Amino acid sequence: MWCCHKDKPISAGLLVLRVGIGGMMLVHGLTKLNGFSVMADKFPDPIGVGSQLSLIMAIAAEVGCSLLLIIGFATRLAAIPLAFTMIVALFIVHADDPWKAKELAAVYLLVYASLLMTGAGSFSIDHCVFGSKTTAEKKSEANA
Repeated sequence: MWCCHKDKPISAGLLVLRVGIGGMMLVHGLTKLNGFSVMADKFPDPIGVGSQLSLIMAIAAEVGCSLLLIIGFATRLAAIPLAFTMIVALFIVHADDPWKAKELAAVYLLVYASLLMTGAGSFSIDHCVFGSKTTAEKKSEANA
C-alpha cells in the first residue's frame, strides 16, 4: 500500500514540492551545463577549488540531484549537495548583494532543508525501495 489515507495529502504535497523545485533547479543546472565552455574560466570560486571544479560541482548538484528529487530517489541524500550549493550562493557568492539577489537561494535552501527533514513521502522511489512506513502506519501497527 502506498500510504494510509491520512498521509496521502502530505505525500502528494511532497511530490508536488519535489517535482516543482527539482524542475526549477534543473533549468538552472542545464543552463550551466549548456554554457560550460563559456563559464568554466569565469565561474565564481567561493570555496577555493577552482572555477571549473566549482562549476562542475554546481552542475552535478543542480542537474543530478534535481533529477533524484524529481523521481524521489535518495531524496535526503540528494538534498544535501543542493542545500550546500544554496548556502554557498546565499552566504558567500551573494553575501554583499541586496536581499532581492539572495532571496531565491534562501527559498531553495528552505525547501531543501525541509526535504532533508521530511524525506520524499510515500509517492516516491524511496518509499518503494526502502519501504519506509508512514507515521500513521507505525502507530497503527503499535496499536494492533
